[in-house]
Parts: sequence; structure tokens; C-alpha cells
Amino acid sequence: MTARAQNDYLKIAGGTVYDPANGVDGAVHDLWISGGKIVAAPTDPAVRPARTLDARGLVVMPGGIDMHCHIAGPKVNLARRMRPEDRRAAKPMPRRSDFEGSDSRGGQFRSGTLGSTPSTFATGYRYAALGYTTAFDAAVPPLGARHAHEELADTPCLDGGFFVLMGNHHFLLDALRTREPAKLRDFVGWLLQATRGYAPKLVNPGGIEMWKQHQAGNAGELDDPIDHFNVSPRQIIAAVAQAAAELELPHPVHIHANHLGIPGNWQTTLETMRALEGRRGHLTHIQFHSYGGSPNDVGSLSSQVAALVDYFQSQPQLTVDVGQVLFGPTTSMTGDGPLGYFLHKIYGGKWQSDDVELESGCGIVPIEYKEKSLVHAWQWAIGLEWYLLVDDPWRIAMSTDHPNGGSFLAYPEMVRLLMDRDARRDVLARIHPQVREQSQLKDLDREYTLGEICTISRAAPARMLGLVNKGHLGPGADADITIYDQDADPARMFEWPRWVIKAGQVIVENGELRQSVPGGRLHVSPEFDPAIERELARWFDEHSTLEFANFAVGDEYLPE
Repeated sequence: MTARAQNDYLKIAGGTVYDPANGVDGAVHDLWISGGKIVAAPTDPAVRPARTLDARGLVVMPGGIDMHCHIAGPKVNLARRMRPEDRRAAKPMPRRSDFEGSDSRGGQFRSGTLGSTPSTFATGYRYAALGYTTAFDAAVPPLGARHAHEELADTPCLDGGFFVLMGNHHFLLDALRTREPAKLRDFVGWLLQATRGYAPKLVNPGGIEMWKQHQAGNAGELDDPIDHFNVSPRQIIAAVAQAAAELELPHPVHIHANHLGIPGNWQTTLETMRALEGRRGHLTHIQFHSYGGSPNDVGSLSSQVAALVDYFQSQPQLTVDVGQVLFGPTTSMTGDGPLGYFLHKIYGGKWQSDDVELESGCGIVPIEYKEKSLVHAWQWAIGLEWYLLVDDPWRIAMSTDHPNGGSFLAYPEMVRLLMDRDARRDVLARIHPQVREQSQLKDLDREYTLGEICTISRAAPARMLGLVNKGHLGPGADADITIYDQDADPARMFEWPRWVIKAGQVIVENGELRQSVPGGRLHVSPEFDPAIERELARWFDEHSTLEFANFAVGDEYLPE
């Protein structure tokens, strides 16, 4: 072995390793890194690493993966422009040295703004400073794909991708109306390829199209027909799930169910799970879809988590992320235009809605979650009920639906709530008394272990997304690694990583960013019948203001 090859090694020595994907739960051993990957330890005892990180007494985990957030694309930029006061009120990014008196300083970085919708540079830096190395934007309209790729290219330190909105796309609805499943499947494959997206996303399937036509309300129940197309939300869900399965996508259909945030919507959520008919599916921000009560009475909201969890646990092909609400100001942004309108009617103040021709829409509303609000207190409690009632942490991913339930910066506080029942009870004692009395939280003593936290924030999202090189620390994995100090306070522990390693490079040291590295792009290239392109070219000519030849995202939008 040459001296140059020896100098490529980075060694993490003596850390307490949590790697659920490989059955490691707090074992002490070394990790070796070379060429941006985790490798087996050299067999030659004479080999010395170029650098060794002494991790004795520290906790070693894979880099965090946020599988559902909103960090790129048209809606995020709309929110940034809409909320200058949010950015002005944001505090500067803290450093460990600010609290411990260290003289160390980070490297040179690009400027950025913070708030609930940070700018691209700030988003990458803040995720990295928490130990996150991968994130997926959850809802990008196909016509916004170029915009999303440009923003992800501007977001350092994160490997990124996005899910492509298609649950209200007119071409897809037409293929479903004419009962042409092969055409629908080929369209889904083509759309993912053309946008360089990662997975099909359904947001309020059919409901947005109904709202556009009627300017009020929403789609009704899952079997109510959508005007003009005469197809139902249930048919959309089943058809796209089937297409994803036939295309052998790494991540199944990603579903934002109908009637988000409406009291009584738990029955729609249950029917959405049933509509998959045994196919794989991921239901996102499940907290917002688990409400009892009457649709016409917001004050009647209650929890129906137990009933949904009971069915969910009998369906091993289903996964969820939570969309946890945390108290404080934030920005609601969604591809669900009717929801944005609904929230505007409740909160007043600013509201912005946008229509993407033939594809989707979005709504943006500033909100503040308050402890004494009956609705907000229920939302906080319902998210935690999901975490604590689902037995298998491999089927539930940690999320705030950033920034809808709260900022990703609140993830350390979420960890505290999951690991410390007394911390939950302290909050429970302050919130609306009706929730305190009726929520199951008061009776739930479960406390997550470090291994379970590692699962829901790293290993499980990687498995749900089909990312075989992420979320674990075995040989061949991407060398995305976070090393934490042991701390009795889980929030403090997860807020200040000692080291963060991205693709084999140390980017955070002693809690401070030391270098900015470009992120990679995660996308799929499914096989489909190219004959679909001839029909799409005619369709674009007849219906779209954009020519078909100009639609697809080129290689120049992807990192080298």
C-alpha cells in the first residue's frame, strides 16, 4: 500500500456506535473511512490513518436524514419573499464557543437569512450543524423542477432530492379516466425522469382540482367523482401506487391525504390506507390526518390515533412520518391550495395562493402554535401519541414537516420529548386542560432509547427511501457520520454534535462549522415506454403554455 493511499484514511476510534441497520446498539468499536465511504479496517497493522478522531465516550451515528421537509422550489421562495419580518426576527446561528468560551472559530461561509424558511446557504449550514446530511423536499410541481434543482445546488452540506407532485395532474387524470393503466404508468415514469425527481407525490389527490373548479370546499369523500374527469381520489391513490410498484421505484407513492387538518379526517386517512389495497405506500405528516370531531366545528377536534395505529400496525407495507407540531411561530406552506385557504380563514393576516397550470397549486400562511389553544395542543399531543403508540420504529420517521409543524431546528427538542417522559409531562401540565385530560399522553410512559432515536431519524428514513448507501455505518456506506457528546439532556446532546462528517470530510468540529462542501443529488431514472413522449408532445401543444421540447430538466442541472 502506498503512502498516498494510507493518507486517505480517516479513523473514528473507540466510539459508542449506534447502527440499527447492522444490528449495532451501543457497541464500542472503530470506523475507518476512505474515498468518501466507510471501509473495512485495513488488515495491515502498519497502516496508519491520516487523521484519527478520538471518540471514546462519545456517541457515533449515521448522518441524519430528513425525508419530508420543504427547503426548495417555488413555494419556498414565495414564503421567503412573503415573510421578511420572520427573517429579521431570527437570531444569529449560535456556536458552541458562544456558550463555552472557546476561542475556536469556523471557516468562511456564504451569507444567508434565517427564520422559519431559511435561505439556501443557511438551510444547508443549519442542517449540517445538527448532524443532518440528507434531506428531501416533499412537494415540487413538475414545472418547478428546474427551480428546485437550482436551489438544491445552492444548499451546501446536504445530499438532496424531491418528490414530484402528480395527484392533480390533468394528463394523469385523463389516463385514469380513459382506463389506460399502462399509459398512466409510463407517464409517471417519464415525469420522474423528466424532472429528475425521486418519487411520486400525491397531495390531496383530486381535491385540489375540485377546489380550483368550484373555488370552495374540497373533494368530498374518497369515492366522490372529480368534475370533468369522473374519477375519484381512491382511484388516483390506487393507480399511482400500482404504477410506482410496476416501475420498481425505491420509494413508494408518498401520500398527503385528503382533508388535512379537518376535524373528523381520521376516517379519510383510514380509507386512504385501505385504498392502497396491500400495495406499498407512505403516509406523510400523519399527525395532521388523525383527528376526530365534526368537520364544521374546529373546537370539536380530538385524537383518533389509537384507531389508526391499530390498522396501521396490521399493514406492514405502510410507513409514516409524523409532522410533529411544536409550539411557536412558523410558516405553513403546502401544495394543498385548499388547506392554505382554510388556514387563512382561521388565522387571517397574510395569505398567498399559487396555481401551477394543469398540475397543482400551493398555499402559504404565517401561523403560530400556542400552548393554550385547544387545536394546537391537540396537534402537539397527537403527534407524540403516534411516536409512542407505534411499536416498530422502523415504520415511523421523525419529521416536523418543516416548516409546517415547526422548524427542523426543533429536532433536538423533539428528541427530548421522546426520550424523557417527565419533559412531556411538564409541557402537558401547561397546555389546554381538555387535551391534558383526554390525551393518552398522560398514560404513556414509553421513553425512546438512543437506538430508537437513531432508527427514526436515520436508519428508518433510509430504508423507507431505498437509500442503500445511507442510514448505516457498514462498509460501502456513504461516510456521512455524526458524533455526539454523551449528555443527560437529550436536547443539548443533539443540538451540539462534536463532529459531523460529510462524504468523508469533517465539516463540523467542536460544534462549529469548519467547511462547506457541495451536496449530491438523489433522483431516479425508471424505465418506461418512450412512445408516451409522442402523445405527450401532442398534449403539450394542445394544453400547455410550455413546449414539450423545453420541459425536461437537462444534465446541466445536476451536480457533476
